[in-house]
Amino acid sequence: MDICTKVTLRQRLLKSGKITLYFDYYPPIRNLKTNRMQRHEYLGIYLYANPTNQVQRDFNHSMLEKGELIRCRRQESVINRQFGFIDHSQLKADFLEYFEAVTKKKYQKWRIVFEHFKVFCKGKCTFGDLTVEFCTKFQE
Repeated sequence: MDICTKVTLRQRLLKSGKITLYFDYYPPIRNLKTNRMQRHEYLGIYLYANPTNQVQRDFNHSMLEKGELIRCRRQESVINRQFGFIDHSQLKADFLEYFEAVTKKKYQKWRIVFEHFKVFCKGKCTFGDLTVEFCTKFQE
């Protein structure tokens, strides 16, 4: 039986004296962009290690709340992916960008198909636009 991935919000002290927030995935998840297994994801959110006034303490509190909100959404996304639920945010992602990245790793024929597909969809296509009917029209 598959184990559901747990997403934990963690903090790490940097040499600069700031604290960075990151997610710890256990067990690791597959990164959809790189297609590699990933255990950590840094958020780019930094806290004051030693807040000296109320403004810095409020800032830290606010950023921790935002980090927890992002963690909840990431946990939901992981669960949706593991159990086959549709993640509507991924349906809005650019399919042409993804397809072009894949064609760079493939043979010349893939590049030609990509160019034809790009003309067919008039330069705009999201994952949500892809249906059986749409693909059949492209095939014809």
